[in-house]
Amino acid sequence: MRQILPAPERDLGPADAQVITDLGAVYAYPEGTWVRANMIASVDGAVSVDGRSGGLSGAADRLVFKVLRSLADVIVVGAGTARAEHYGPARNLCEQLRPGPPPPIAVVSARLSLDPDSELLRSDSTIVLTTRRAPAEQVAKVSKTADVIVAGDDQVSAPTIVAELTGRGYRKILVEGGPTLLGEFTSTGLLDELCVTTSPLLEGGYAARILAAPPAARSAFPVPLTLASVLADNGFLLCRYVRAGTSVSSARPRPA
Repeated sequence: MRQILPAPERDLGPADAQVITDLGAVYAYPEGTWVRANMIASVDGAVSVDGRSGGLSGAADRLVFKVLRSLADVIVVGAGTARAEHYGPARNLCEQLRPGPPPPIAVVSARLSLDPDSELLRSDSTIVLTTRRAPAEQVAKVSKTADVIVAGDDQVSAPTIVAELTGRGYRKILVEGGPTLLGEFTSTGLLDELCVTTSPLLEGGYAARILAAPPAARSAFPVPLTLASVLADNGFLLCRYVRAGTSVSSARPRPA
């Protein structure tokens, strides 16, 4: 793995303790509340192959995925992505970056259309953000194990997600998708950083893109970004972007 930007003192080595330390420095969170998203796409912009992102991934991407999870306070994912990618509790993290327990997964599901018997919802560390439109019976069932937060009437907005999570002390927020959730965070101005891996594949145009903005948010786009770092490995490019005009050395303050 090579670091292209900013210019490194040396190339990153194999996936040993030193490269994990180096990656931890590259992707370190700034102080305060910071919302980071991590996505992968093919060269022609596809977010998945045959419905799953795993078909796009490689060794370097999987390592950075672990590093980003290890650095986060909480991992946020939409219900559709959680189902498609068979999410469970976070595991197999980088112990030298995170000696304590793994970060909780916070699943966003307006209708609570999740399997209460799934491994993810059987974990008492899982957080579920839903709405008042979710069936009361389903809320009661999921609440037996997971921490269910009713956070809206019809939808769970990005500002509400950030407010609920920071109110519980989770300030280093990692969003793992899907495209609709990423569109919500971006259109409301709450996405501070986007980490995106470009996979050396041409998918053919059958899959969605990494971001699907709501139609009402058209005026919020395009959103200018600044390229903060680039890693390269075996044809994969692992890029990190921040909002234009933002420095990763200090996060803007937000009320908890």
